Amino acid sequence: MRYLIPLFAVFLFAFSPARAQEDEIVANLAGGRVIVHVARDGIVFGAIDHPLEAKSVPPRVAAIGSSHIGVFFGASEWQVPAQPVPIRLDRNVGDIRPAAHGYQPPGSGDPDLELIGVAFLEKLRPLVSQLHHKFDLKPDEPLSEIVLIGYAPHDYGPEVWVIDYGAEQKSISSRAGDVWQTQVLRPRFTQLYPPEKRQPKTLVETRFPEDLQAIPLAGLIQQNDSRLAQLRSSDPRFGKVADAIEKGQANKANLEEASDFMRAALPLLAGNGHFIEGKMGEGGGFEWVVPPEEPREPQQRAQEGQDKERPADAPSLVRKPKPNP
Repeated sequence: MRYLIPLFAVFLFAFSPARAQEDEIVANLAGGRVIVHVARDGIVFGAIDHPLEAKSVPPRVAAIGSSHIGVFFGASEWQVPAQPVPIRLDRNVGDIRPAAHGYQPPGSGDPDLELIGVAFLEKLRPLVSQLHHKFDLKPDEPLSEIVLIGYAPHDYGPEVWVIDYGAEQKSISSRAGDVWQTQVLRPRFTQLYPPEKRQPKTLVETRFPEDLQAIPLAGLIQQNDSRLAQLRSSDPRFGKVADAIEKGQANKANLEEASDFMRAALPLLAGNGHFIEGKMGEGGGFEWVVPPEEPREPQQRAQEGQDKERPADAPSLVRKPKPNP
């Protein structure tokens, strides 16, 4: 398991208001689920927010280079008491471009994935190092997680990975347990797509925490869930998409039809929760279907404007205001 219940206690203890008064850094957690449909001519994804605590933040999305997006879970926003604006991992990503070499098979230490993983490791390292109170985090429990969605370089094709970041501590105080040194660990990579040869190509779904109770969308379709059955019969296009998913041929569905089906299914899965949806073509261009609805404070807009490393051709993940009629 990538995440277990004790992690909640970790953050409630280490990041309480009393600790913040002692200049302890505060981490806000993001929880929820991501559903990815790799279609014939593109990729559509949806993310559903599942708050983990009172001050949880929603899953956030950032462009990573020109061919990937990342969905951020776990400790994705950090508040330093002396700074008015939180530090978000999805901000100021910069230009992370693939290295100039051939793509290597999964499991062989692919340098392109390492490049992305290490870039966010460097963002996490100075934040995690400010945690000085003891917590119990098992080796396989991530502190932070990124779901990476997009197209691998050199025509390798669509891919979905989970990048996990764990942490470890050691005591540096003369009095046992008083002061701890915290270090974020190198990222772990888990490939979710493409599947092994001759395995069905269906929807990819992952969640944070891993034990979040929810039946996957593909499972609801296979079980002929009444809500999905009604949706399936409401539009011939939806029936085609659901049939392709059920047959393990989701990659044969049309992107626009898959996007519309996802847009209709997400409210059924989210209930009263918030959700977002986006899609990207084989060329890497990103487009919001249901953009995030979060206020952008003046200081946040100023911070975004300071990102000089962002490539000119990178897709914009900021919701554009509608023009006045």
